[in-house]
Amino acid sequence: MSEIRDKNGLTEAEYLKTYDSDAWKKPALTADICIVSKKNEDERILLIRRGNHPCLGKWALPGGFSEEGERIEETAARELSEETGINIPAKELTLVGIYSKPGRDPRGWTVSAAYLAVVDPDKVKPIAADDAADAGWFDIKRESNTVIFKNESIELILADLAFDHDDIVGDALRVLERL
Repeated sequence: MSEIRDKNGLTEAEYLKTYDSDAWKKPALTADICIVSKKNEDERILLIRRGNHPCLGKWALPGGFSEEGERIEETAARELSEETGINIPAKELTLVGIYSKPGRDPRGWTVSAAYLAVVDPDKVKPIAADDAADAGWFDIKRESNTVIFKNESIELILADLAFDHDDIVGDALRVLERL
């Protein structure tokens, strides 16, 4: 059987030898993880306080950059473990969506796959590590059209979160309602 050739007469192997993988600008790929604990009617969300620029000191979802050769759901599980000490297998994460709004990260073109996991609050104890300066559970309160996150003396609304995590958390809470 003869090899398939393109309109230029090249086989796939010949085409790939001359292909310039730098011809197209590539985004950085990241994963963000929305962890929600549910007990009775109480819902809490796990947030980390960023220990590095950009958004230094702001509260955010755990997450970070994908490594070469890593599936994006593996990135999510790894980053969650590195930043909070919580281990959730990649197969237990639910995809919330893909986030690619230009300017979502001041470091440059970044596309994120966001995931959701629901956990038993008695079985997971977050510990801030890696580039997270703090990690903690925030009660989720829905008041009219506003979502409020409260942790002892800290009170946040969606717009207070770093990057575009307000969009991700809003979408994750809608996914949670369907689960």
